[in-house]
Amino acid sequence: MSAVHFTEEEFTTALTEGALIVDFWATWCGPCKMIAPAVDQLADELYGKITVGKIDVDECREIAMEYGVMSIPTLIYFKNGIEVKRFTGVQTKDKLLEEAKELE
Repeated sequence: MSAVHFTEEEFTTALTEGALIVDFWATWCGPCKMIAPAVDQLADELYGKITVGKIDVDECREIAMEYGVMSIPTLIYFKNGIEVKRFTGVQTKDKLLEEAKELE
């Protein structure tokens, strides 16, 4: 199971369903490609507990603007629709997983 690629509508629905981690990325972004395997591994390890998804900032500009995403990759952790944590730049899977425990 890898990270879900959200449309705007799917993202809005997922926000209401508990814990959510979203990777804001773009296909042309080198650091986004570097972190992608860690995000997919995170999705595998958290499957059934926390939804892990991706939003392409070129396809969903409004969402990126709404959450003030100025550089990518940016990972935002949500709980019950509210942002609780944010990371910008490449992070290790272990760090992302450790921080995700607070969402469970």
